[in-house]
Amino acid sequence: MAKLNPNDPPPPYYSVAVHTQPPLKSYEEVVYGVGPGQTPANQPRYIPQYAPPVAAPQVTESSSPSRSRKRGCCKNNGHCYGGSCAAFILVALLAVAIWLGVQYGTKVLTQDLFDDDDGQQDGDLDDNQSIMIIDSCPNTTINCDGIRDCELGSDEMNCVRFGIQNRLEVKTAQDGRFLPVCVNGWDQRTADQTCAQIGFRKSYSNINTTTQNSLGLIVTNRLSDSIQGQVEVSSSCPDQSAVSLQCVECGKQESTSRIVGGSVADRGQWPWQLSLQFRGFHVCGGVLISPDFVLTAAHCFPRSNPSMLLPQFWQVYAGALALNNLPAPLEVEQIILNENYNNRTNDYDIALLKLAVEVNFDDDVHPACLPVTAQRFPTGTACWTSGFGTTVAGSGEVSNELMEVTVDIIGTRECNNPLVYGGAVTNNMVCAGHLEEGGRDSCQGDSGGPLVCQIDNVWYLVGITSWGYGCGEVNKPGVYTRVSRLLPWIYTNMQHVRP
Repeated sequence: MAKLNPNDPPPPYYSVAVHTQPPLKSYEEVVYGVGPGQTPANQPRYIPQYAPPVAAPQVTESSSPSRSRKRGCCKNNGHCYGGSCAAFILVALLAVAIWLGVQYGTKVLTQDLFDDDDGQQDGDLDDNQSIMIIDSCPNTTINCDGIRDCELGSDEMNCVRFGIQNRLEVKTAQDGRFLPVCVNGWDQRTADQTCAQIGFRKSYSNINTTTQNSLGLIVTNRLSDSIQGQVEVSSSCPDQSAVSLQCVECGKQESTSRIVGGSVADRGQWPWQLSLQFRGFHVCGGVLISPDFVLTAAHCFPRSNPSMLLPQFWQVYAGALALNNLPAPLEVEQIILNENYNNRTNDYDIALLKLAVEVNFDDDVHPACLPVTAQRFPTGTACWTSGFGTTVAGSGEVSNELMEVTVDIIGTRECNNPLVYGGAVTNNMVCAGHLEEGGRDSCQGDSGGPLVCQIDNVWYLVGITSWGYGCGEVNKPGVYTRVSRLLPWIYTNMQHVRP
C-alpha cells in the first residue's frame, strides 16, 4: 500500500481488488469476477455505475431499522464534512425522537456500554459512552425487569454480561447495577435459557466461582423468558459462591506449534479464522464466535457496490488452510453493520454475520472466545493475527495459504503519537505491531480477521483487523477494532436475530 498524506483519513485494509487501484471516481465501481477459489485480478475492470440491477439490499444496520446512523454531509462536488453536520443530524434525530415520545410513546433509551460499578474507568477508555436505541415503548416502561414493554425489546437488552472467570452478572430493575448470580437455585435449565437469551443455542458449562460483592442475585421460582426476570437481590451469596457461565466452548486450538513472524499456519492453529468470499473471491477474513455468528469488519461491505450488501452473494469458508482447497461453503443469512461505522475515520468498524446453518465444531473449526468485562490486555502483550491477505504491501494477489504473525499490543497514547497515527486511533481501536522494527503486520485482504491473545491457555478475540498505513512499516502498526468496547452491541444484535 502506498504511503498516504498524514492529513488524509486513515485507510482501511480493504480487499486487495479495491486497494491496489487508485481511488475510484464517483461514476465507477469495482466489478468482481466469478469462480470458486480464484484470486482477484491485478487489474479489476471498471464500468459506469448505473442503477444496480438487483433488489434493494436488506441489510440490518442496527438492532432496529430506525436507529440513527452517524453520517457526514456531502455537497454536489463530492466533498463530505463529518463533524458539525453529523452533530446537527444527531441532534435533529434526537429532537424528533423526543417529540415522538411525547406524542406517541416512543422513547430514546440509552444503555451504558461499560459500568464496572466500582467507580473506576477502564484504563484510558471512556466509560460514559452509550448506544442509542429508538424504540416504541409505553410510558410505564421499566428496563431489565424481565417484561418486554417495548416493541423491539430494547428495554430488556444489555441486562446480561460476563465478568472475569466468566462470572455471570445481571442487571435488574430492582437494583440497576450488574450483580453476580448466586449458585443457590441455579440449574442446567436456567443456564441453557440464559445463554439462549443472548443468542447462543445453549450453555456449554456452568461452575461455581467466588464473589466478594456485598450483594448478589438469587434465582427464584418466578416464571420469565429472561434471567433478569427470574432473580431478586440478596444481601450476599451464601458462601460467596456465584455462577460462572460459558455459553460456547471456545478459544482452544488443536495445534500449538508455531514460528514467529509471517509464517504459514499449521492445521488447527487458528480454527476460528474464516474466509469471506464475494461471488467466488476472497475479500475479507472473519472470526467464528458461535455456531451461528461471525464477526468481521464493516468496511468489507462498501455502499459503493450495493450488491455487496446482499447476503446471497456471500459465502463463508471455515477450517480452510488454502484458498485452492476449500471446504463446503456456509451461506450467510443476515449482514448486520454497526450503525455508527464511519468510513472516514474507520471508527466502529465491525459487522456481525448470521449464518444460515449451525456450524459443527471440530479440530479445524472452533470459535474464539469473546473477551469478558474488565479483562485487560496491557501494552506489550504478545498476540497473534492471521489471514489470507497479501504478503507484500501493494500486491494484487492474496496469499493462497493461511498466514500467521505475532504482534505486540501497543498503548493507545503511544499509537496516537504524532510520529505514529497522530490522534487517528479512537477508544474503539487497539494497535498491535512493532513500532521500531516494523516488518510484521496484517495487510490488505486480512480485513475482518482476528487479533487474538492468550490468557490461561484460552484465546480471546481482542481485535478485528481494520486499517493501517502501509503494511509492516516502521511506526505504522496495524489498527484493530477493539472488541471489548463493542460487546454490548454484539450481544444486543445476537439477541435480536438469535436462532
